[in-house]
Amino acid sequence: MIRVLLADDQTLVREAFAMLVESAPDMEVVGQAATGREAAELARSARAELVVMDIRMPDLDGIEATRLIAADEDLAGVRVLVLTTYDTDENIVDALRAGASGFLVKDTRPAELLDAIRTVAAGESLLSPGPTARLIERFLRSPCAPMAGGPECLSEREREVLTLVARGLNNTEVAESLGLSPLTAKTHVSRIMGKLGARDRAQLVIVAYESGMVTPGNL
Repeated sequence: MIRVLLADDQTLVREAFAMLVESAPDMEVVGQAATGREAAELARSARAELVVMDIRMPDLDGIEATRLIAADEDLAGVRVLVLTTYDTDENIVDALRAGASGFLVKDTRPAELLDAIRTVAAGESLLSPGPTARLIERFLRSPCAPMAGGPECLSEREREVLTLVARGLNNTEVAESLGLSPLTAKTHVSRIMGKLGARDRAQLVIVAYESGMVTPGNL
């Protein structure tokens, strides 16, 4: 069972999402938060595995709440899926930088939201080449704290893998593109994350764009 925490300041929205999540046989709602601070606290006390996080909330917004969760070593296994009304908002990229594993817009179909929860809970990121490329091209040029390492610490093969990941390919697609086994591709991705100090594939995409390895023009 995927333990899901819902964070949104609108009670009706939370209740609707709760009904949807509870309808899935492989998920359960372990808590609901009306503010970002409450979400960060409940992530620990409710032992959530995934937080569906709104951005605009009182007391502490979803971005800062995501940053708190990502910085807490005791919550290292907790993933954050940002759900927002604004699919081109600068805050989405800020949320990825803060440690979110992906984002969706609130008019997403119910089945897509459930699939997104499963994807993010499994350790993958919810990043499609089109919208992600546009967001990163527009907003990732502002200064931000570097990660533990940079692409210069990667081998040539690892750089090839990182480039494909940044273009939105999953492990199977990376393997097919480079003539590798899926297990080998997965191993490369794991090693790259370790070298760069990245929590997940979403942060790998950020590294690739910020370093200039990938630009929207060569997608």
